[in-house]
Amino acid sequence: MRTFVGMILGALLLVCGVYVYDSMQTSSVANGQVAQANRTIVNWDVAAADWAKLKTRAHEDWVKISSK
Repeated sequence: MRTFVGMILGALLLVCGVYVYDSMQTSSVANGQVAQANRTIVNWDVAAADWAKLKTRAHEDWVKISSK
């Protein structure tokens, strides 16, 4: 059980760390106005679209399963 909780906590910590790193890389406040445009680690628009698709599919499957 401790291993399972540790894996979930590690995954959440990784995602939060990458999000903070990406937000600092693309921030004009952190890099100044003349800083070069740096690439982010994660394409957050694509990740948000995939997450929305996953939630929609899970909801549709749940409705299908619960209606039986």
